[in-house]
Amino acid sequence: MDINLLKDLIVPAQTKIAMIILDGLGGLPQEPGGKTELETAYTPNLNALAAQSALGLTIPVAPGITPGSGPGHLAIFGYDPVEHMIGRGALEALGADFELEPEDVAARGNFCSVGEDGVITDRRAGRISTDLCMDLAKLLRTIKVEAAEFFIEPVKEHRFVFVMRAPGLGDALSETDPQKVGVPALTVHSLNRESEQAARNVNLFIEQARSLLRDRHPANMILLRGFAKLPTLPTYPDLFGLRAAAIALSGMYRGVAKLVGMQVLKVDGDMIADEFKTLENNWQDFDFFYLHIKKTDTCGENGDFMGKVHVIEEVDALIPGLMSLQPDVVVISGDHSSPAVLKSHSWHPVPTLLYSNIVRADGIAEFGERACTRGSLGMLPAKDVMLIALANAGRIAKYGA
Repeated sequence: MDINLLKDLIVPAQTKIAMIILDGLGGLPQEPGGKTELETAYTPNLNALAAQSALGLTIPVAPGITPGSGPGHLAIFGYDPVEHMIGRGALEALGADFELEPEDVAARGNFCSVGEDGVITDRRAGRISTDLCMDLAKLLRTIKVEAAEFFIEPVKEHRFVFVMRAPGLGDALSETDPQKVGVPALTVHSLNRESEQAARNVNLFIEQARSLLRDRHPANMILLRGFAKLPTLPTYPDLFGLRAAAIALSGMYRGVAKLVGMQVLKVDGDMIADEFKTLENNWQDFDFFYLHIKKTDTCGENGDFMGKVHVIEEVDALIPGLMSLQPDVVVISGDHSSPAVLKSHSWHPVPTLLYSNIVRADGIAEFGERACTRGSLGMLPAKDVMLIALANAGRIAKYGA
């Protein structure tokens, strides 16, 4: 939808929207004809809510396209993920509360393990402790390259944020992470002329990092991916007229929320219940809440079918508390599918539930992939969900006379 037209149609209202995103929600059965993770889970509260809601399946990018978490989130937030490409590095930096400047090039970094021959044996260095990550980040900060300044910010366990600062850098860079073990890390190549200096700078940094980390097993090398500058997007306050809050435990998701103008709320604790408590404690201060559940995706990528089931059940138990706040609109969905049987993201459409007091409820008392195929929302682009939520919240005016 044309952004300027949408801005003209947005009207203020005293209504509240809660968007609960179970990362990687969509799944597949373990055997033909079986149930998916969502269908297997005992979800009496989600099923009861489904009976009062419109159901459907969302496509984050396009049919058959497997999305990353960044595009998947942009889509469910109401943005065209093809028009608004965001690199992983920029999101990681924002999530780590690093103040990116317009010319900065950021990347997601992993400490990894390599053998004497330089071949990767563990892309995550055994998931080293965050304390060790902080110590190693300090070591990498000693690296000097004449043509650029570098910033290294530890995130969690093996992960860190890499930021390169210099005038005129391009961000069209290949990645050093081959996304598999048994091969060496890759050399960075520029993908256009404007990024040639940036590629040289990164490769010089990596050479020094290799030398500094040589005897630091298991974290004796680094991998970098998702090189990106900070893009500019229309924000939730400007585009939708919403005071929007984000509740997420992982840095990247705080980053994409911050990018679209949401206020990231502090969560006291690292449990799903702590996130819902944060929503409850701030309920009076915002119009829109985005609450992110990471563990569904983690279990899916680890191939842990029953672990994903249990996370969904944990969320289900918290739904009555959410509904006791009397939200005007509730969206429950995912940014993409992560079937445990595939151990990865996938292209499969995502189960989606939209509740409001004025929705045309489908009367289907089940929230699952097959139930959602029967819902009135049909199979729709994920970017359209936000418009439907706004309409149900009384925040979109009539178009035309």
